[in-house]
Amino acid sequence: MAQEILSIEQVRIHSSSAAKEDAMKEAADMLVAAGAVTGGYFDAMRQREETASTYMGNELAIPHGTNETKDTILASGLSVVRYDGGVDWDGEPVTFVIGIAGKGNEHLEILSQIAILFSDEDEVERLKTAQTPEELFGMLSSVNES
Repeated sequence: MAQEILSIEQVRIHSSSAAKEDAMKEAADMLVAAGAVTGGYFDAMRQREETASTYMGNELAIPHGTNETKDTILASGLSVVRYDGGVDWDGEPVTFVIGIAGKGNEHLEILSQIAILFSDEDEVERLKTAQTPEELFGMLSSVNES
């Protein structure tokens, strides 16, 4: 069985808002704690944001590293944080910050699964109604089935 890229420890819900930088740091720290990336991954995320915003629309941002920083990735993994107070992502309103680390080309598969999920506004609304990290994890656990 393939290693699960998302575990319950990597899903959080905050009732407050956060600054973009802090949200990215939390996403990176959770991936470090999961053993998916090294401590250098946060800088990799920052480099990516300098060249292109990872805001995806539908209240979603997917911070991730650059191709040049692939050596900071130890294993594929995800971190999911919902900020009910929102995050100002370069002027765009973000509720979900999903940190992605993809080993090899796995990030493309992971990204496409998340994009499909978040392309449906009804689905996004449903994800916003989850009361607990466990409930939110249950709604997102299909990402482990790739």
